Amino acid sequence: MRRSPDTPSRDEVVASLDPGTRQRIKESISRQTLLTTLGVTVAELARGRVVLDLPYRADLCQQNGYIHAGAITTLADSACGFAAATLMPPDRDVLTVEFKVNLLAPARGDRFRATGQVVRAGRTLTVCSAEVVAWADGSEPKPVALMQATMMAVTPTG
Repeated sequence: MRRSPDTPSRDEVVASLDPGTRQRIKESISRQTLLTTLGVTVAELARGRVVLDLPYRADLCQQNGYIHAGAITTLADSACGFAAATLMPPDRDVLTVEFKVNLLAPARGDRFRATGQVVRAGRTLTVCSAEVVAWADGSEPKPVALMQATMMAVTPTG
């Protein structure tokens, strides 16, 4: 598959962010009140890649005791959005245009991790993917969700 000139190579994706971009992304994440309410933390920030963690909390569960799909989707959507934002200029912000989620297994575990990765970056639209995994009792991570999302670069309003 041919990659867009704006899409980082696999080697570039793992490259660290410049300090200004790192600070801008961290500040943007801290303004996401839903993420702070859920208890989401940043595990990794890199060019074209963001990893977010969500600890298990009983108040985030659905009726069968699994973490609610809405919380898992929020985690994946945010990982995708911030991965896209790492490739955007400082005068742009990001909004989700659309996404599709495959829920692979019940979200059961002590901790959940979403890894968002840019698939193709454009000037206005960026396509991303995210995988959400769960850990329970020190076991190997188990995939619980996959997302494909399209993000749009916008001019901040605030």
